[in-house]
This record gives sequence, structure tokens and C-alpha cells, in this order.
Amino acid sequence: MFDPAEKYKMDHKRRGIALIFNHERFFWHLTLPERRGTSADRDNLRRRFSDLGFEVKCFDDLRAEELLLKIHEGEEQNMTEIDAFPRREMFDPAEKYKMDHKRRGIALIFNHERFFWHLTLPERRGTSADRDNLRRRFSDLGFEVKCFDDLRAEELLLKIHEASTASHVDADCFLCVFLSHGEGNHIYAYDAKIEIQTLTGLFKGDKCQSLVGKPKIFIIQACRGSQHDVPVIPLDAVDHGTHRLDANLTQVDAASVYTLPAGADFLMCYSVAEGYYSHRETVNGSWYIQDLCEMLGKFGSSLEFTELLTLVNRKVSQRRVDFCRDPSAIGKKQVPCFASMLTKKLHFSPKSK
Repeated sequence: MFDPAEKYKMDHKRRGIALIFNHERFFWHLTLPERRGTSADRDNLRRRFSDLGFEVKCFDDLRAEELLLKIHEGEEQNMTEIDAFPRREMFDPAEKYKMDHKRRGIALIFNHERFFWHLTLPERRGTSADRDNLRRRFSDLGFEVKCFDDLRAEELLLKIHEASTASHVDADCFLCVFLSHGEGNHIYAYDAKIEIQTLTGLFKGDKCQSLVGKPKIFIIQACRGSQHDVPVIPLDAVDHGTHRLDANLTQVDAASVYTLPAGADFLMCYSVAEGYYSHRETVNGSWYIQDLCEMLGKFGSSLEFTELLTLVNRKVSQRRVDFCRDPSAIGKKQVPCFASMLTKKLHFSPKSK
């Protein structure tokens, strides 16, 4: 049974350790300025985390060797210089994005199954299942979905440019999905790789004013490294997650993609944590997109979106490789991740007819 309300076990004897590494001054050869005001941050954090029951330990201006030692030990047991956001007299922690515009917005899906021969990238069998699954789920949420298959880099950039220069005044948000191989800070089009920040940069406030203050969601299904996640059992519990015995083979998406910052109101969703393989079944599609679409179907219009993504993380983490041509991959796991720069809660409440 999958319980969407399941919580972490927080009734242990201790809350845990909270380490605060505070750095105000730096060795002269680094030519870094002092961080005036950081001691106020340290004291504020110490007080608040103590109130929450943490055993707080603060360290000031440690050398790298000293800091690493403290981290290793931990494994065993008013004036702002830079402020990107204006001050607010009233802060509402439950504030939501305005999602009652005339349109939900555009959802672009760039699906890449085959690649130009000189890239020597394998076909991504099963990706059409991801594309169709996403198209159905995002359509159900009210998006105007546009799918593109195996575009060349120039064609892909043109579609992105058209979307960034279009008017989104009457739209709630913008969404873009890449189903491909990845490497470093790039994803692959049919014939070349494209820098992810080039794509996201076109939707920042200075380039796309009609999306200022609105959610901009990027979903990237691509491999991000050369390691598998090794399954482990928690010390205080046994994870009885069910294992699917699908008859189709599991493959991985080549190379690696880095987690990249994008800016305020961006949400970057990655199929796998940095440095690990992303798994894709040759018939059913990728683990991440399968579970994302399942959660969208069940909770897409009821749960806050980052809470839904946390459920996706849990669903994917309960899977394991059962059938693969590479014997060393059998039993391996995967955990997705997301980097949220959202400033409010995001709900895809049903649009009124």
C-alpha cells in the first residue's frame, strides 16, 4: 500500500545534530571579502534549531582540513549586502501562486529517441511511452501540450525562442520537458548538445517579462552520471518496498547532467540525483516519468506540486533493476531530485470550464 501521507519517523530519543559552519574571514590569498553580518545569522540559526530540539554545534572560520574533520565526526554521530527579494511587512507561509488565469499555459515536450550517428549515442527505446504519458497527464491538468520528436539543435532552439517571446500574460505558468541523453550542463538534441542554462535563460525576467512572478517548470529525464545507487537497509527499519517484475528490459540514459540554478520562480526537476544512472524500460518508459505521471494522475490537482515531487522521489526509490543485459546493474536503484526556486506554493487546481 502506498500512503501519500506517510511521514519520516521523528520520535527518536534525539532530534539530531545541527552543524553550523560560519565563515566571516578568509585567508588573504583567496582575495575574498569579509562577510559582515554572518555572526547574526549563526546566532539566529543556533537559537531556532535549539528551539526545535537539535543539538547545535557552531564553528567559526575553520580551515578546510578542520571542517572536513568535523563533517567526518558528524557522520559518526540586519543589513544585507546582497538581497534579491524586497522586504515584506506581512509574510504568509501559505501564499500560493495565482493559478486562475484564462489559460494554464504551454507545456513543451522535446522527445529524443534517435541521434545523429556521429554522436555515438544509443537509441532511447521506450521514450515514446514517456511522451504519450506526459501529454495525457499535462492535458488533464489544463496545459496546451506541444510535442516535438528528434529535433535538431537549431530547430529545438527556435521552438524555445518562440515560446519565450510569446505572450504568457493570460497564462498561469510555463512547463518544458526534455527526454534525452545528457552530459554535464547540456542535453542532447538530435545532432548536437545544448547548454541547459541557454534554454532556461530565455525565460528569465529580462527576456520573458510576461512570465515574471509565475512558475517556470523544467523537467529533465536524462542520465546524470556513471554510478548506480546501491540499495541499503535503514538501521531502525526494514524497507518492504514492492519490486516490479516487468517483462521488458531496463536501460540507462548515457552520460551525466549537473544540477543547475535558474532563478526565482524556476523549478528544475531531474530524473536522478547528480552522478547516478537514470533507468528507462524499453516498453513502459523511464521509471521517473512513469511514477511522475502516476502521481499526477492521482494527486496532480490536489497536492502542492513540490509535495507531489517528493512522492515521486519515494516511488522511484522503491524500484530496482530486475532485467538488464548488464548483470552488474541488477538490483540497482535510483532517486530523482528537484531544485526549487519557487517562492510560493504551487497548486494545479482544476480550471473552471
